[in-house]
Amino acid sequence: MIIGARYNGPPGSGNGGWSAGTFAASALDTPQSRPAAPDDAVEVTLRRPPPLETPLTRHGNEVRDPDGHLVAEVRPVPGFRTVVDAVDLPTARAAAAAYPGLVDHPFPGCFVCGPERPDGLRIFPGPLPDGRTAAPFRVPDDVDAVTVWAALDCPGGWSVIAPGRPYVLGRIAAVVDALPEPGDECVVTGMMAGAEGRKAEVHSSLYAPDGTLLAWARATWIAV
Repeated sequence: MIIGARYNGPPGSGNGGWSAGTFAASALDTPQSRPAAPDDAVEVTLRRPPPLETPLTRHGNEVRDPDGHLVAEVRPVPGFRTVVDAVDLPTARAAAAAYPGLVDHPFPGCFVCGPERPDGLRIFPGPLPDGRTAAPFRVPDDVDAVTVWAALDCPGGWSVIAPGRPYVLGRIAAVVDALPEPGDECVVTGMMAGAEGRKAEVHSSLYAPDGTLLAWARATWIAV
């Protein structure tokens, strides 16, 4: 497995959702081009920033770099359903227009939510009045399950990120029930489910243009 340089999160390391999705696909031995069965949910814990352009190897439940350093752990989890309610596309667009990361972003080059990445997914999760986040997501032509894991990552994180208090992904479990269609403008929603100390549990969901639930995730983000 190699996390390409394009798929960065913080400078010099892989986007958490993209990296976790890559590790999950390897653990499930499923093609990235199709979703896994809902009962095949896995949870990925990142133990260090995933390195870019570096061959990574899975040994059982562990992902290690060429020097043997533990990068991530992958484990199966029972099927779960942590769904953040949908909003319509106009509401998601209005939220994205108020995306805090447009003016204050800890990692503006992030492949998923970085405003400085015209070649990225350009998911800009803005706040809703009830504390949730929402954003439109234009699905790329080469969408696969890893893309969906990435799309589910940052919308949850931006429910807890605050000016001067950046967070990074520590753990994520996702269920990809169906892939979105290339070219569709979908909606992603996120919310904080709880927080304790430096850790916050967040949930996120991906919806098709007609409101069909496609995928959902739960994650732990850690303040840095």
